[in-house]
Amino acid sequence: MGNCWGAKVKAENPSHDVFASDTVFECLGEDSPHGSRKGNVLSSSSSRVSASSVPPTPRSEGEILTSSNLKSFTFNELRTATRNFRPDSVLGEGGFGSVFKGWINEHTLAAAKPGTGMVIAVKKLNQEGFQGHKEWLAEVNYLSQLSHPNLVKLIGYCLEDEQRLLVYEFMSRGSLENHLFRRSSYYQPLSWNLRMKVALGAAKGLAFLHSSKAKVIYRDFKTSNVLLDSNYNAKLSDFGLAKDGPTGDKSHVSTRVMGTYGYAAPEYLATGHLTAKSDVYSFGVVLLEILTGRRAIDKNRPTGEYKLVEWAKPHLASKRKIISILDSRLRAQYSLAGAQKIAGLADRCLSLETKHRPTMDQVVVALEQLQHGKDAERNPKTEQNSSGQRPAMPRWRSWEDVGNRKIAHPRPSASSLPT
Repeated sequence: MGNCWGAKVKAENPSHDVFASDTVFECLGEDSPHGSRKGNVLSSSSSRVSASSVPPTPRSEGEILTSSNLKSFTFNELRTATRNFRPDSVLGEGGFGSVFKGWINEHTLAAAKPGTGMVIAVKKLNQEGFQGHKEWLAEVNYLSQLSHPNLVKLIGYCLEDEQRLLVYEFMSRGSLENHLFRRSSYYQPLSWNLRMKVALGAAKGLAFLHSSKAKVIYRDFKTSNVLLDSNYNAKLSDFGLAKDGPTGDKSHVSTRVMGTYGYAAPEYLATGHLTAKSDVYSFGVVLLEILTGRRAIDKNRPTGEYKLVEWAKPHLASKRKIISILDSRLRAQYSLAGAQKIAGLADRCLSLETKHRPTMDQVVVALEQLQHGKDAERNPKTEQNSSGQRPAMPRWRSWEDVGNRKIAHPRPSASSLPT
């Protein structure tokens, strides 16, 4: 159900594998001809809240809809708000269907003229797609109960005849996926500081879901489900695959294997046992994508580099090797010590043994310490390369404000330009 709600173009559709067994792999972030609703499917800080803000999860459809504090839109209202779902209003497409840009009155929530009122993103179920009412209802269920700065806000829904729609706040900068992988003038490469900001925001969203107040396993954490607002604040979207976490003395939830290939934890693939540490593994994959600028799965890469985790993991513990896998577009924006710490964090998140993975609360603390510590930015005076020589000082060309901190962009030398 991946979305890019602030995108000006449709999301790309990278290739994903489908397991040739009785367990079908469902690529929920992309359009896929292999989608199936039969059999077992693999599709893949904590801010404090009061106990009353997260009521017990209702089970029946009637309870979910009547207990939610969401606006119930009619289909005609949303058709008016999106200009009859015009093709030029499409923000993105995924397994769920298309996402359209629309406008409503910010006070009454009635449909407004284009360019007036509050901008919204309207996700419309593709009735011929492989995702349906169950995922739609799960989205309403969780986002009507959970509220956090790093979760996208669900404004309302439409349930009318065969129509299933969801109405969200508009995320003007679209998905992290597009900023990392799309090559266009609209999507400029994210700076090191912005990447760390996005990683921290996404980590806080997951940590909140795993907290004792929410107890939710996200199950589909990936770059296409991390959306960015105008200030690059990260918010998690798409809760169609979310599950309540284990209760009592249970250590896991047994469930059909669903998620997105390349992000799902290996023990979950093997057993169907779902835990919060499954989300931690997925976060480690996304952290690798942020560091390297490479997709989790990319068939266009040379042999041996097709699967990001398999290719990158041997480099993460080596101070010499880590530099060779970092996104070349970052150039000299990061400190070597900072990059090593992020690589080490990703390595721990990707541990095959779940007990060796950190909790998301621990991930948040690590990212916060890095962001505010002395390793946050590059310091050429204290760094040396593998030969013992200090790296050459970059020639600064401009300054860019990132929050309250400024970072410098080096002017590339001729030898550093791509060929």
